Amino acid sequence: MEGRIDASVPGYVFPFEKLEVWNDSVALADLILGLLDRVPQGRYIRLVSQMEGAAVSVSQNIAEGKGRQHRKEFLQYLSIAQGSLYETVTLNEVFRIRKIFTDEEAFDIRRRAELIDRKLNGLMNAVRGKNRRED
Repeated sequence: MEGRIDASVPGYVFPFEKLEVWNDSVALADLILGLLDRVPQGRYIRLVSQMEGAAVSVSQNIAEGKGRQHRKEFLQYLSIAQGSLYETVTLNEVFRIRKIFTDEEAFDIRRRAELIDRKLNGLMNAVRGKNRRED
């Protein structure tokens, strides 16, 4: 799958690179950035900038959180990543309505985002402990 770390290349693998949700979110960001490359320069500058930031922020926050020493900090960063994912989904809908993304492209982004959301929820539950909630 595109966006995955090439395991055949020798070298250090950072702990966050082992997380499927991180790999999926990098692939989603790469897809979105590729789609945004075709938006005419000077058109929708603010929306494009917001979408770039939101899409890339998901994997960045997963990575940053994985580097924290305490479980609560990791959970906080995962929550921020989820918020960025939701921002990406919202902007995706705006881009679909404005015909910047085709219906098919928007559906693909949404489908990938749904999978990432489920994986983020699963990871947060695992970090919390199965029956334990911290609000």
